[in-house]
Amino acid sequence: MTSAIESVPAADGLQLQERHWPAVGEAHGFMLLTHGLGEHTGRYERAASIFAATGLDVVGLDLRGFGGSGGRRGHVDSLDRWLDDLAERLAARRLAAEGRPVILFGHSVGGLVALSYAESDRPQPDLLVLSSPALADDLPGWKKTVVQAIGRVAPSMTFANGLDGSLLSRDPAVGVDYVADPLNVHSSTAGLARVLLAAQGTATANVTHLHVPTLVVHGGDDRLIPPACSEVLATVPGVERRVYPSLRHEMLNEPEGPQVAADIAVWIGAQLEDRTTERVDGGGASAS
Repeated sequence: MTSAIESVPAADGLQLQERHWPAVGEAHGFMLLTHGLGEHTGRYERAASIFAATGLDVVGLDLRGFGGSGGRRGHVDSLDRWLDDLAERLAARRLAAEGRPVILFGHSVGGLVALSYAESDRPQPDLLVLSSPALADDLPGWKKTVVQAIGRVAPSMTFANGLDGSLLSRDPAVGVDYVADPLNVHSSTAGLARVLLAAQGTATANVTHLHVPTLVVHGGDDRLIPPACSEVLATVPGVERRVYPSLRHEMLNEPEGPQVAADIAVWIGAQLEDRTTERVDGGGASAS
């Protein structure tokens, strides 16, 4: 299945790009999916097609500044810009769902953004899935201090991301394709780095604000966002965390990626079935 591309306006008039993978058969859930640093949702064709085949209607949102969305490349001036965009697009998903559940999915930096959203007081999804969420990194403390200082005084200064494509997946083609992909952004501004560093600290400090049933998946051989970075989420009620021992950062693009996607779909299906059972049981109790 190949996605259909659409351009939608944000509240401030900026054009955002979405990809749509319609559910196969009748949709039982509606997903909004977003991506990691430097990439775009076109890299999720395989995983999103698997989700769609299980009855999930999937829309992938390119964050402003990345992929096919507008905005300065590799930059956002405030986390709230992204959170407001998510709120608008989740509202559109909620409208399309017509009462059916809505799922928010985020990978890496997209996982950090999705978690930050779920910790906020904005309208919430019914379920949350976080893939290798970038709650921390292995950047030395002195570098973080330098980046934050530059981000304050020269937020538009640009730095190369310097990503080693081989760290994404054990499949060499994934790294090669990542580097060659013209929609990928291979540099970021100091302002974006400052926003992300602040978001990491806030999201970690506010994990007790998370009240949405959540699945966290992380590669045990992730050397970009080590699995220890998501351990704090395992202590939160309503969160299930799974570590896939030999997988790298982009689990969905590993050779085992279809199984990871299927596992996520099974978890979503079980959660939705539990919600349906609760509604039926609750309705029966009220009527008696």
